[in-house]
Amino acid sequence: MHDVLDELYRRWSAGERVGLGTVVATFRSAPREPGSAMLVATDGEVSGSVSGGCVEGAVYELATQAIEDGLPVLQRYGVSDDDAFAVGLTCGGILDVYVEAIDQQSFPELADVVESVREKRPVAVARVVAHPDPAWLGRRLVVWPDKVVGALGSPRADDAITDDARGLLATGRSATLHYGPDGQRRGEGMSVFVNSFEPPPRMLVFGAIDFASAMAGLGNYLGYQVTVCDARAVFATASRFPQADEVIVDWPHRYLAAEAEAGRVDGRTVVAVLTHDPKFDVPLLDVALRLDLGYVGAMGSRRTHHDRLARLREAGLTEDQLAQLASPIGLDLGARTPQETAVSIAAEMIALRWGGRGSRLTVGSGRIHREPA
Repeated sequence: MHDVLDELYRRWSAGERVGLGTVVATFRSAPREPGSAMLVATDGEVSGSVSGGCVEGAVYELATQAIEDGLPVLQRYGVSDDDAFAVGLTCGGILDVYVEAIDQQSFPELADVVESVREKRPVAVARVVAHPDPAWLGRRLVVWPDKVVGALGSPRADDAITDDARGLLATGRSATLHYGPDGQRRGEGMSVFVNSFEPPPRMLVFGAIDFASAMAGLGNYLGYQVTVCDARAVFATASRFPQADEVIVDWPHRYLAAEAEAGRVDGRTVVAVLTHDPKFDVPLLDVALRLDLGYVGAMGSRRTHHDRLARLREAGLTEDQLAQLASPIGLDLGARTPQETAVSIAAEMIALRWGGRGSRLTVGSGRIHREPA
């Protein structure tokens, strides 16, 4: 729902009722992830997408109907590979889409959710999308790390789903969870979709050089909160890195250690070390490779890499820790320019996140879309 949240809030604030279709589960090569949403307004305007065009027409009709009667519906779209074109989901995947009407009466907590998202405070919205008792459908819990608002139908269900929603929120995942009708963990009958609104993942780029500028621009495009850090104040300026969210003048290893101590880096954080200067990158990598980060890559030639490894071994890093280092950084795309190199680095980050091989799809076989590695 991230992609339509601002438009949803604008219309909600104006007192409008809208139809909202949300992808709550995917199977096989589905084109969009859980949480992707499409909003349909009473004037017919559409925002967002649930399938990249495959089933939008069908969801539009359901959303229009939901605006009129207020009744939610959970609809599955998908066909086998043999008749993929018959329904329209030509990728051969399967989507579960939950369609509902949203207004101030049905979702009074929306303003609090939007405020949390804008302030980059993690929040999750859990709502019942399937239940043997229709009265439970659409009930919500809004879950923060330290509080919860709303009720689903029983204290047992509220407690179980609050705990599980916080677990998903901590990892930044959205997913459909299954329980018994009263929240029993070993039951079935109730499905609850948890939509996590976690702060964007961080990209830390060290080294205020032209490659860092290209990397900051691409990181911004990919949805990262980008920080550029360098100890040299003359180079680390906001004017040189306009697409970075912040530019820090500090010794890289000291800055990263402080951010880790403050709890501002996590398993989604990616680090690109572009200094290729031992006095900067060795102390920095000594810190980075001891943390649980999503990606750590360092620029430099193979000779530089071997020298760097020797220095890091002397610093006490283990072979397992050194194995987490992507160096020379990036995929082998034949990149030459800073912009091409940034694409190479970003491609490696994406491949490691999703378990991709980095090879050409045209020479491969099997599924295109993967679960997180």
